[in-house]
Amino acid sequence: MNIIEVKDLKKAYLLPSDKTKTFNAVDYISLGIQKGEVYGILGPNGAGKTTTLEMLEGLKEIDDGSAIIDGIDVSKDPYEVKKVIGVQLQSNEYFDKLDLGELLTLFSKLYSTNIDHSKLLDQVNLLDKANAKTQHLSGGQRQRFSIACALVNNPKILFLDEPTTGLDPQAKRNLWNLVKDLNASGMTIVLTTHNMEEAEYLCDRIAIMDKGKLIAEDTPKALIEKYAPKPSDIPLTGNIEDVFLNLTGHSLRD
Repeated sequence: MNIIEVKDLKKAYLLPSDKTKTFNAVDYISLGIQKGEVYGILGPNGAGKTTTLEMLEGLKEIDDGSAIIDGIDVSKDPYEVKKVIGVQLQSNEYFDKLDLGELLTLFSKLYSTNIDHSKLLDQVNLLDKANAKTQHLSGGQRQRFSIACALVNNPKILFLDEPTTGLDPQAKRNLWNLVKDLNASGMTIVLTTHNMEEAEYLCDRIAIMDKGKLIAEDTPKALIEKYAPKPSDIPLTGNIEDVFLNLTGHSLRD
């Protein structure tokens, strides 16, 4: 059963070079995300990944098409949608005078809920940092704390926008394990990423976007079999990076 249904979703912006014209940052995409799966969206910079997520989250107005989340029309009732989703953004700013426990308590009040901040911090392996300020956290710890903030309302769906960008290998693996644990508890997770290994390891299905369009969607294994049956260089097998290269003609690192 799909918990997210997207049909002909569009977002247009003015062209920077000619303000009399527009371009579609998200160009009439349609997709369905099943309850309980980890769904990844890949694409180069400017592909429309983050804009797509922001429309689903009710943070950006939908120009055309529709997005239904857990039976709620995002355009008609964006505030109701926010009750069932958690959002981890690419960057976050916090009140620097409050410690982690106090911040989580504050955020929970915004949802009119009461939480045990110790349990939430323990869930993201930060219980020993309950009295610390965010400016004293490492990059990986800040990312895990941002996920803790996204969990204060016990969401059905968690949105992660490039959650491991800039993290060292150990911090990245710790966050992957957290995502796996959250998904195992029944949470649906939608993430964008530039990391091919991350997409293959975490995602049940992957959508590849380029220039605002959805150009491929399937399981990692099916995408590899269809678009990269043979490796592009010398590795033993093709992988999701080979799929991406074959579909878009360039690397995510370009």
